[in-house]
Amino acid sequence: MIRTARALRVMVFLAVLMALGWSAGFLWFVATLEANRPAPAPRADGIIVLTGGADRIEDAIRLLESGYGRRLLISGVNVQVTAEQLRRTWPGHEAAFDCCIDLDFRARNTIENAQESAQWVRRNGFSRVLLVTASYHMPRARLEFAEALPEVTIELYPVIPDRSRLQDWWKEPVLLRLLVAEYTKYLAAWLRAALADP
Repeated sequence: MIRTARALRVMVFLAVLMALGWSAGFLWFVATLEANRPAPAPRADGIIVLTGGADRIEDAIRLLESGYGRRLLISGVNVQVTAEQLRRTWPGHEAAFDCCIDLDFRARNTIENAQESAQWVRRNGFSRVLLVTASYHMPRARLEFAEALPEVTIELYPVIPDRSRLQDWWKEPVLLRLLVAEYTKYLAAWLRAALADP
């Protein structure tokens, strides 16, 4: 009976400790997102943008047209979306679509984004790429891309969506759920990478 009570106390203590650790890590995670506003982008051979928000693709196209990369890969395009529909969604960029934009229809998650992008990078012989995605997604995307492309320099361009008010994240239930989910996925990706590291 005494041993059972002690074991229970130890389990409760460990659960509280883990909850405090998760909470502290989550607060750090959110604080870094607002701090990581895009600086002037570094030049790269290619640009990769992960779908999931119109702001990301708009920024990536403008980076391409400003000479920050020679080609752009839009990774994770829905198979039901055509190249012509994308052109109509972003009018005024026809020349960029004609010459320098490639579409990846196969990736369905961040791991597959990294895998499909790695093939594109190697096929083009690029040694430096600029990764564009939402700020809250960037920590996990950076982990996956570093694993898929260890020989390539990956520069980061985090995009803060216009609808996100990160300074008041605790007041917005939808944004709070998004951040909690993304932080949990980031921890899982970090743990997987740590366990795989020899």
